[in-house]
Amino acid sequence: MTAKPDPTPLHAGHRARLRERFEHEPAAVADYEVLELLLGYGLTRKDTKPLAKELLQRFGSIRGVMDARPDELLAVPGFGPGLMTFFEVIRETRSRYLASAMRKREVLATPQAVARMAQSRLAGCPHEECWLALVDQRNRLTSWECLRRGGVAEVSMKPREVFETALLRKASGIIMVHNHPGGNPAPSEADKTFTAELQRLAPQLGLRFLDHVIVTEGDCYSITQMQTI
Repeated sequence: MTAKPDPTPLHAGHRARLRERFEHEPAAVADYEVLELLLGYGLTRKDTKPLAKELLQRFGSIRGVMDARPDELLAVPGFGPGLMTFFEVIRETRSRYLASAMRKREVLATPQAVARMAQSRLAGCPHEECWLALVDQRNRLTSWECLRRGGVAEVSMKPREVFETALLRKASGIIMVHNHPGGNPAPSEADKTFTAELQRLAPQLGLRFLDHVIVTEGDCYSITQMQTI
């Protein structure tokens, strides 16, 4: 009688041992091994160590991997659409967790506080997006939502869209946020002009326009703060 082949993948024992090490002392596990475990939940039947090492080599760190653009990740051999969906779920979970934490604990008193929330959402985004952080009279976040998605270099907006959203949500104050995928947080002339228009019109509607913050993956720029310098 011919013995049936063992259906258990050869890497299964290694992954079980790695998981045990992680459960015993997470901080002692190397970066590539943490990434290897994570990838294993998306690629359950494959050895994920080579892919984990390749991702770290290309993007430099776990943060670099998690913040990489979809097209950059999909260009790595072995990283397919299914794994991309898995990563997007992780990113969305992280973004919602941080936004929820902001709602409960933190007053949006500085551009940096706004940027931390925005960067968790927009890291690795290949196109510009405009988001609104709406606050109450104490500048506590009451709503954080995407207003418009644009192209690589711009996102077209009208003041009416900003104010309609703020009035609908019964906000007291408005903080506008958008990203610059190119990495330079400096505002364009169009950014400055649009900000000035919002500043002029907001008081007429009983609203406070607090700031327009531009974010990149590692930096931010407050247009209203720079106006006072």
